[in-house]
Amino acid sequence: MNGYRIAANIDRRQWSDFVLNHPHGNIFQTPEMFELFKRTDNYEPLFFVVLDETGKVKGSLLGVIQKESPGIMGYFSSRTLVWGGPLVDPSDDETEAAVLGMLLDELVRQAGSRSIYIQSRNLFDMSRYSDKFKENGFRYHEHLNYIVETGVRDETEKKISKSKIRQVRKSLKTGAKITEPCNIKQVEEFYNILKDLYKTKVKRPLPDWSFFRSFHQMSRDGKIGKYFLIEYKKEIIGGIMCPITREKTIYECYVCGLDGKHEGVYPSVLATWASIEYALNNGLKYFDFMGAGKPDRDYGVREFKAKFGGKVVEYGRFERINNKSLFVLGKLGLKILGALKK
Repeated sequence: MNGYRIAANIDRRQWSDFVLNHPHGNIFQTPEMFELFKRTDNYEPLFFVVLDETGKVKGSLLGVIQKESPGIMGYFSSRTLVWGGPLVDPSDDETEAAVLGMLLDELVRQAGSRSIYIQSRNLFDMSRYSDKFKENGFRYHEHLNYIVETGVRDETEKKISKSKIRQVRKSLKTGAKITEPCNIKQVEEFYNILKDLYKTKVKRPLPDWSFFRSFHQMSRDGKIGKYFLIEYKKEIIGGIMCPITREKTIYECYVCGLDGKHEGVYPSVLATWASIEYALNNGLKYFDFMGAGKPDRDYGVREFKAKFGGKVVEYGRFERINNKSLFVLGKLGLKILGALKK
């Protein structure tokens, strides 16, 4: 479009203001998340905006190229992920589609030859953009999620299953505590539980320790979110990592617990409740589980999430395969890495 251009460097405040004033703005599209990605080993953030002739932001996109190792072997696990974006100025219907097209063109230009696939993990309804994604080689895949409304305590608690409420109360009565980390060692204890879970059950790669360490460093400054850890007899037995969109939403990014190890203590339930309770106490509108699997496939965790009274939504994902042969090998490689990574 005449007068519109792609830019990669803009004033940080201008970037933040556009994202946080957007009706679908979220922490995953902010400068803080860019900083977290930049601090993480084998992650490379991508950011660019569309500016009009006056320098006003009309659209923005933050993504990250992820690899499981550096060098040539890392390419076989390389993928580009975008959470909660792109974001396009919704006030101008005439330019909205064109701005989105510019953002997607630039995303494919920068990431198409450097990653096996690109995936947009939608945090809101992006069905109106389906045609534009399709034009840029993306296919839509159904994917479920649960979102818990946390505006009114009584209504939120009423929707949570009685069994989960009992498990929360029993855990606290037995002596488990919800706490925020006092030091990096406690975060590392949480990470080790999570790493074992991903190795033995989830069997997918987990971000490097640097991701969790950096999140802790940034969370202490109130920049990006919270850790809630579950402590029992002076031992960390679970927890949850929660990015937060200011005044709006808290997200379950990673959660784990030594469930079944201590009688009467349910760390995964207590960690999930900790996030919901934080939202209730701090004026946040939603707790977002960030995924509940594909509707046509069994997903054991879905039943667990459903019991917290959330609304099921299907915002799905847009995916572009950049190299079909390597995509098949890369998917297999990620499963192997998930099973072997220590």
